[in-house]
Amino acid sequence: MKRIGVLTSGGDAPGMNSAVRAVVRTAIYHGLEVVGIERGYAGLINGEMRLMNLSSVGDIVHRGGTVLRTARSEAFRTPQGRAQAADNLRKMEVDALVVIGGDGSFRGATLLANEHGIKVIGIPGTIDNDIPCTDYTIGFDTCVNTVLDAINKIRDTATSHERTFIIEVMGRRAGYIALQAGLAGGAESILIPEVPFSLEDVVQKLLRGHARGKLHSIILVAEGAGSALDIGKYIEEKTGFDTRVTILGHIQRGGAPSAFDRVLAARMGAKAVELLLAGESKKMVGIVSEQIKDFDIEWALQQKKEIDLEVYKLANILSI
Repeated sequence: MKRIGVLTSGGDAPGMNSAVRAVVRTAIYHGLEVVGIERGYAGLINGEMRLMNLSSVGDIVHRGGTVLRTARSEAFRTPQGRAQAADNLRKMEVDALVVIGGDGSFRGATLLANEHGIKVIGIPGTIDNDIPCTDYTIGFDTCVNTVLDAINKIRDTATSHERTFIIEVMGRRAGYIALQAGLAGGAESILIPEVPFSLEDVVQKLLRGHARGKLHSIILVAEGAGSALDIGKYIEEKTGFDTRVTILGHIQRGGAPSAFDRVLAARMGAKAVELLLAGESKKMVGIVSEQIKDFDIEWALQQKKEIDLEVYKLANILSI
């Protein structure tokens, strides 16, 4: 093996740059060349590739987003698109590919390996933290801290105006962001798709709090659990409380990565290169109980990551 490629795919996540840096510098340390592929699989199909060196990844470890940029590619979903991508890798004499992204990116990498024999390693980079076989994904910690900062600021105005605030956060079909940020921020209710809930129970909790003198509340809603706008309307109608809705949106993807995400990304990026040097393929890197591990990527994608119900119960106990 003489040359590897690296790309970021899907939604951007803080810490991706740290992972790219680790892949490039670990590879160069071991005598490999690295080709950076811009705009994910779309760039791979279009031949947007460049040889990287140590300077290519200088001064990026603290930056959010991804210097390689990212994009979604409908063309890569087709056999013809993947064939073009594989052909471009061969033209650039790329022997293996490191893919930084979420489950969709991993599935794309697996297809590339199965259909065209390209060696691939996946690094989990997504704020949603919904990838099986890893306790944390790159970007999750930074995102939770971004949401927590927003909760703190919103609570200031909620207290001042004696209002109820409904805050909607990202996560697709997973409630990890809402649960962690909600527990850390002292949310009165946390609504996530993994746990059935009753809006009437939320209303009654708000009324009980109001009866004992509580004049403001924060309710955190994972986007996969329902519309914050609809929930806010229902709560205001049922309680009569002055209610506001904040949808945090893409602010959750941005910002300088936390120390945790930078270190996690560095460890995962280095591990990905080590796996390729050992002749491995179709593996994903994960962190389990603070240890960097690797798993068969196809097997991992068949697993289901479960929310920690004990953490959910604790959040309910503390917000009684």
